[in-house]
Amino acid sequence: MKVTTKITIRKMGNSQGVIIPKAVLTQLGLEGEAEMSVERDAIVLRRPRNTVREGWAEASAAIAASGDDGLVWPEFANAGDAELVW
Repeated sequence: MKVTTKITIRKMGNSQGVIIPKAVLTQLGLEGEAEMSVERDAIVLRRPRNTVREGWAEASAAIAASGDDGLVWPEFANAGDAELVW
């Protein structure tokens, strides 16, 4: 269903923005963050496809379990490392 509503573009600090009614956000399932793109002559908001680093923990565990988590670069020390206190 296409609903068209006029909105006001407002100054927000050094930027400009619009207020999106809560009912619209709820209808679209947008909460917290969204992906924004420009398509033809329209600004499009969508639910994020993936969250940042989604699945990284599981992938790391799988790599470690397979034994394929060795160092890519050999370990080497820098001059003065022995004096560092951690």
